[in-house]
Amino acid sequence: MSSATLTPPIHLPAIPPIIAPSVEEEVLEPGERAALLDRIRRLLKQQDAVLIAHYYTSADLQELAEDTGGCVADSLEMARFGHAHPARTLVVAGVRFMGETAKLLNPEKRVLMPDLHAECSLDLSCEPEAFSRFCDEHPERKVVVYSNTSARVKARADWVVTSGIAVRIVQHLHAQGDSLLWAPDRHLGAWVQSVTGADMLIWPGACVVHEAFRTQGLEALRAAHPEAAVLVHPESPAGVIAQADVVGSTTQLIQAVRNLPNPAFIVATDNGIFHKMRLAAPGKLLLEAPSAGTGATCKSCAHCPWMAMNGLRNLAQVLETGSNEIELDAELIPLARRPIQRMLDFAAAR
Repeated sequence: MSSATLTPPIHLPAIPPIIAPSVEEEVLEPGERAALLDRIRRLLKQQDAVLIAHYYTSADLQELAEDTGGCVADSLEMARFGHAHPARTLVVAGVRFMGETAKLLNPEKRVLMPDLHAECSLDLSCEPEAFSRFCDEHPERKVVVYSNTSARVKARADWVVTSGIAVRIVQHLHAQGDSLLWAPDRHLGAWVQSVTGADMLIWPGACVVHEAFRTQGLEALRAAHPEAAVLVHPESPAGVIAQADVVGSTTQLIQAVRNLPNPAFIVATDNGIFHKMRLAAPGKLLLEAPSAGTGATCKSCAHCPWMAMNGLRNLAQVLETGSNEIELDAELIPLARRPIQRMLDFAAAR
């Protein structure tokens, strides 16, 4: 073979280390908690606002959202709920890309967040300018981005996917003969590629929570609990996914706890999901999958520090002051909304 016919090497961009902040969970005395809950309920009514919380936020926020007519869900359903709800103000308890997605689907509404500094390591690992340059280098590929990205990255995409629908959309594109550029999670991308057989060029990002799960630690925990089913979010490393009985999105993992007959489950995702899992199956044992940990005695520290920035105190403050509003450039909104709408239309048609 002549050198002229060789495929040039593909150079993936270097991702700087993502340093997660050190954040402690909000601790409230019973009296302060009760006063904050009363205050927030009153402010939600006064401001025609609805609270939309992710599964990874605290039990306080999840319970408050549902008690006041809001919802607890994954990022896509959070945005859908906000679009369908008549409230003029959406309060999104989660991380920043979730607030942006809510604004993209509901540009006429005010979208607030308890803390605008609540980021996502996947979003941070996919800087818009670097990603755009990478897309320019591979114009022949359809661009598919995970929902855990900024509005600016979404604006460069052909499709947005969530973990629950990624395989179906990639299968559809693969059947059309498309080659893909995937971002930002390399573990989710590799799993989707293994399932679909698609030609995928994968951006080298990762989630700081899911990447910390350890193959050998999980093997040991499975040996100690042979009755347990292993539930894994596909942002986890391949060695962890390989041991799973169920690989799926947050919603799919909650459904598995409810529907499977096993008396116990080992769960490899953010431990904020345990609140919903305990409600779905109160008699079952839930075990956290082992992670790298943050200390000598920490066998699993699987909780997103940015999710932990959401609390009752800053929620009350945001409602009182109107601060922390998500604002997006008017010209960006239709560009970033287009690939999301393409996903929604695909889901509705199948």
